[in-house]
Amino acid sequence: MAYRVLTTAKKLESVLVGLNRPHRTVNGPDCEQIIRSLSYLQSRSNKTWNEFLHRIQVFCEKPPKGFEKYFKPPGAASAQQAKQANKAGESGTSKDGSSSSSNSAAEQSASQSNAPPGATSRKNDWNLGMFSPQPARGKGGSSGSGGSGRPIGGGEEGDKEKMLMFGALAGVALISAIAFFEMGYKEIAWKEFVNNYLARGIVDKLEVVNKKWVRVKLTPGNATDSSGILWFNIGSVDSFERNLESVQTDMNIEPVNFVPVIYRSELEASSLTGLLPTLLIIGFLVYMMRRSSEMMGGGRGGRRGGGLFGGVMQSTAKLINANEINVGFKDVAGCEEAKIEIMEFVNFLKNPQQYIDLGAKIPKGAMLTGPPGTGKTLLAKATAGEANVPFITVSGSEFLEMFVGVGPSRVRDMFAMARKNAPCILFIDEIDAVGRKRGGKSFGGHSEQENTLNQLLVEMDGFNTTTNVVVLAATNRVDILDKALLRPGRFDRQIYVPAPDIKGRASIFKVHLGPLKTDLDKTDLARKMAALTPGFTGADIANVCNEAALIAARDLNESIVMKHFEQAIERVIAGMEKKTNVLSPEEKRTVAYHEAGHAVCGWFLEHSDPLLKVSIIPRGKGLGYAQYLPKDQYLLTTEQLYDRMCMTLGGRVSEEIFFERITTGAQDDLKKITDSAYAQITRFGMNKKVGNVSFDSSQPGDPMFAKPYSEQTAQIIDEEVRALIDRAYVRTKALLTKHRADVEKVAERLLKNEILSRDDMIELLGKRPFPEKSTYEEFVEGTGSFEEDTTLPDGLASWNKEKGQEKESSAKDDDGGKVKA
Repeated sequence: MAYRVLTTAKKLESVLVGLNRPHRTVNGPDCEQIIRSLSYLQSRSNKTWNEFLHRIQVFCEKPPKGFEKYFKPPGAASAQQAKQANKAGESGTSKDGSSSSSNSAAEQSASQSNAPPGATSRKNDWNLGMFSPQPARGKGGSSGSGGSGRPIGGGEEGDKEKMLMFGALAGVALISAIAFFEMGYKEIAWKEFVNNYLARGIVDKLEVVNKKWVRVKLTPGNATDSSGILWFNIGSVDSFERNLESVQTDMNIEPVNFVPVIYRSELEASSLTGLLPTLLIIGFLVYMMRRSSEMMGGGRGGRRGGGLFGGVMQSTAKLINANEINVGFKDVAGCEEAKIEIMEFVNFLKNPQQYIDLGAKIPKGAMLTGPPGTGKTLLAKATAGEANVPFITVSGSEFLEMFVGVGPSRVRDMFAMARKNAPCILFIDEIDAVGRKRGGKSFGGHSEQENTLNQLLVEMDGFNTTTNVVVLAATNRVDILDKALLRPGRFDRQIYVPAPDIKGRASIFKVHLGPLKTDLDKTDLARKMAALTPGFTGADIANVCNEAALIAARDLNESIVMKHFEQAIERVIAGMEKKTNVLSPEEKRTVAYHEAGHAVCGWFLEHSDPLLKVSIIPRGKGLGYAQYLPKDQYLLTTEQLYDRMCMTLGGRVSEEIFFERITTGAQDDLKKITDSAYAQITRFGMNKKVGNVSFDSSQPGDPMFAKPYSEQTAQIIDEEVRALIDRAYVRTKALLTKHRADVEKVAERLLKNEILSRDDMIELLGKRPFPEKSTYEEFVEGTGSFEEDTTLPDGLASWNKEKGQEKESSAKDDDGGKVKA
């Protein structure tokens, strides 16, 4: 078969070349043999040819080996749709089997998705639809279920592919034409031209092309043995004419019979290379102009994010798909009040008539504030997962760029997107980046941040007031926001999300303990962990649960036990345990007596927090640590603050009593008592000499240019702080001198065991002489219930259902009750 193909091609080439030459005849047997060979190859009965075509078609239909994962067949999408249809059918099936049609449709789509490749259409884009049959058009122009490829030219991408394909074909055609013409030429030397052609008198004329080379035209009927047009190079036209004239004179040719010379100017392939740099520069300029227009104006066809700088004038807000969010309100715990506020927004968008009947209007916005890690962004994610309306999210820092005017332009584009998708929810995370207070602190004449804020204020409540666009924002620095941004009409509600109390922590632990593998009762475990983690936020609790699982996996345990959770709490509070940090015996003894001083002071002071554990194993930056169990307390008295100061000074006093020297280990303790003393005098008004005044203090990291009080008042404050700390030091020293033996017992046990628990302290010092609370039940006693109140108001009882669906479900329940009766 291959031999026949090659032979036929060779004979066909010789015939075509012969036809190009003048006065050249073609042998009849050659033509007959070519016709027979072509008819043989085109014969349908030739199985080899058909098999060859079939192999090519199969090769073009399937992706190349190793690239299958980049070409997703449509069967996967149809299978996913069938799963969603099955879920919808199961949820909507009534007791009398009324939803059989939806289930049958889902089964039909699933069967179609699971059909063999021959029965369904495959969509493989790698061959650009060239080797695939096009689907037939039915009536009305709809395409049938035909070929396996996709047609070239579907929208902007299709036009681009078509242009690329035509350009490639044109380039191949051009190169083929140039190669064809180049192959038809044969170069000869000047001597060969004179001896073999000019001397024989078979040269008809000479054509000088571009004053570089000469094309030899022979007389009709005098073709050379080799196929092709003869040509030779010349140095210059003058030398060529002189040489040609002298040669013809030597041959005794009359001047009248000299070979005619014709001069031509033709475009040749070699001259195109000189134009290539110019064409490249022009193409680059055109490309840059198109890209710059796309960058500033959004590109052709509404293309987003293109251009040299990534489309800086357009908003970077993203429209969230609810199916991609796996967080719901069931995953949010510990902030029930804030959750109810957010659920009301969702309920208003789903059931607006419930509020419109009473004349109510939906709040235009809500500001989520609170400490870091309390769940502000998690609430927004839950809203995106639960709301049946479009959810648009953006970060506040995305409005600030190095180009002037980008921020206001992005704000306008973002709200234009929100109006287009209304009703919708717009969430701006970390809004303090763009909503900072306006003032005269900008050193230049232009403030991009202020212009962006002004545009945001206008879009939220100006002449262009938008309806059915709810704006949610989150920040943990509400004190620096502009007042115009917080007023009603823009952010009607400020929702404070505090750190959870002990009941809230128990609810959060239940959520995060759900996926963990443990043999412990998760309800009791959640309560116990809530009592052991006072002051923890939701992010800290999630970190504790994850660290416990990591510790259990590190030790190759099959399940997580209580020991792993305790180690996780220590890891989050004090840092990583440094077993390789080797201390000298003298330093280790100093650390042991330092921690023993803290423990004994806390044990015998009434208002100090109960001790849970004390250790001299280095963790984080510290050489030892003591873990206490403070209760959730919102009001502190002067006596409680004073006892805490004495307990904090216990380490330094213990070093002075037992070693008669002090070390740098108390630096963190001294910082804490100094801050506490200044807060009592300048903020809480707990000093008689300074009086009942409260001065604003600068935030950590913010520069303080002037104090809000006079120099005389500052001197009084410094004296009172020093006097307060001295009194606490004297009291602590007297207490530890009295319990010197107890400090020695605790320190020696620490040197021996390195870790002391609460039971060890009771064994060494006896029961604490003051009543204390240490369990979950004791902490929540007298608060009404053991669990967090998660009941919803009557208006939000069916917040995740529309009124029509609620009536249908209630009617079905009534019908089911009648059938049972």
